[in-house]
Amino acid sequence: MITTKNYDFDAIVVGSGITGGWAAKELTEKGLRVLVLERGRDLQHGTGYLGEHAPSWKIPFNGKPQRELEAENYEVQSKLYAFRTANMHFWNNDKLNPYATDEGSEFQWFRGGVVGGRSLMWGRQTYRLSEEDFKANAKDGHGIPWPVDYDEIAPWYSYVEKFIGVNGRKEGLPQLPDGEFQKPMPWFAVEETIQERLKKNAPEITLTNARTAILTENLPGRAACHYCGPCENGCSTGSYFSSQSSTLPAARATQKMTLRPNSVVEKLEYDEDTKRISKVHVIDSETLERHEFTARVVFLCASTVGSTQLLLNSTSEAFPNGLANRSGVLGQNLMDHFLGLGTVGMFADNRDTYFYGNRPAGLYIPRFRNLPGQEEELDFVRGYGYQTAINSSNWMGQFNKKGFGAGLKDSLSQLPNTWTFYAGAFGECLPNPKNRVYLSNKKDRYGMRQVAFEFNWGENEKAMARDIQAQGKRIMEAGGAAFTMSFGDVENLSIPGSGIHEMGTARMGDDPTQSVLNKHNQAHDVPNLFVTDGSFMASSSCVNPSLTYMAFTARACDYAVKQMEAGVI
Repeated sequence: MITTKNYDFDAIVVGSGITGGWAAKELTEKGLRVLVLERGRDLQHGTGYLGEHAPSWKIPFNGKPQRELEAENYEVQSKLYAFRTANMHFWNNDKLNPYATDEGSEFQWFRGGVVGGRSLMWGRQTYRLSEEDFKANAKDGHGIPWPVDYDEIAPWYSYVEKFIGVNGRKEGLPQLPDGEFQKPMPWFAVEETIQERLKKNAPEITLTNARTAILTENLPGRAACHYCGPCENGCSTGSYFSSQSSTLPAARATQKMTLRPNSVVEKLEYDEDTKRISKVHVIDSETLERHEFTARVVFLCASTVGSTQLLLNSTSEAFPNGLANRSGVLGQNLMDHFLGLGTVGMFADNRDTYFYGNRPAGLYIPRFRNLPGQEEELDFVRGYGYQTAINSSNWMGQFNKKGFGAGLKDSLSQLPNTWTFYAGAFGECLPNPKNRVYLSNKKDRYGMRQVAFEFNWGENEKAMARDIQAQGKRIMEAGGAAFTMSFGDVENLSIPGSGIHEMGTARMGDDPTQSVLNKHNQAHDVPNLFVTDGSFMASSSCVNPSLTYMAFTARACDYAVKQMEAGVI
């Protein structure tokens, strides 16, 4: 039995995004009274998605960018592909909540500004890390060894996948472990043609479905995708996973969750006598009133940068360089995936086929370089995978075509002539202590020190980028492309942060002198503190990391409650 008489709540969760929602769900379902603190505005699932299905004529300026407004209030956020007038209210206001962009080095920090956070706008690509990923640091000496292996995490991957709903194909690849999948989304005919040619001409290349947290079969309270798009404007049917559609409703159903939006966590107060967090200090973003809350356990799920900022800001006599930072590594080893490199191929096949609806995902080419058993020696370690997209030439590209009346209309309605197949890579980033988040002397409107970044891509990433270009061309030619063109600059990689996969600044490890967290996401130095967003990652792999964050969150919640029941915390 968990004794709670001296606390406001059993647990406090900071953040309501992908991991915060999971922490709220797991802790409340295990019987805890949970306070969820979200710095963003309140937003109701469904009714708050103002741009969902909205035709352009119902959106200000016909849905076109409002350049002056965006430049003033959304200077960083507006640079992201998913940002648009229809969902502008989802995003952080950079003018009101800035970070120090004019010091250190360039880094794009994309943030949500509402309940649910980036789970409303994420790309939904959902992959497991492999055994090779968990062994990589120990194998090649970059970073510190992971304190867990794949077999320990696999059951938690399955647990999460069954709840969120992931569609995909099982391929039996050790570098891309299969999961608990709903039926895969259908392919275009030309994609099947390309796949058959790759099987013959490049059999080491696997072309498979992008594994995405989008339903192809109904789940309770959520409907299968009906291909309406674009997803990032919100999904009132809950067809894609978000904390708004899935985990927060589950937590709310227990009647044990208190959700408090507009709540900026200023610092975590540490009690030297108990060696625990004693209070969570909160500022109301609307009234600027200050509040204090207590709980037996605190889960930080505020995003990698947000949680790191909070820990660095929570100084005390015991922790002058940031809470739980006796190791001194807090803020270091910031990682992101680099992107914007790849190849486009033009295909003249299957011209008698077309498409219906907006399939919300392309296909995926899993990592095929530097795998166990391969003899070829490359000039880089780790690997990359390609995410694909397909589109066709159609009438919209023929506005200047000559003609008039019915004849012109008939000619414009003819089937497409060519297909464009795009393959863009996500490359793994090595942990590097010089890549870091730190506190600037500049303060925000709450009096908190802003974050700044130092981040530079290394030679390994640049060598990998050159291989991405060469292999992309080879893959397109093997698939039968009539014409190929590479894109991206292998010497000037993407702006750090633009992969939106920032991670690693409060890494886990067995050695407390080299890591912030233990294998259960629990702070070595503060037993009632857990950090389960991307901060804990010891390496980045080359796959989208959100599923791993969710699996580790569910696992950490299970461990924390058992520790509470045993009276340890």
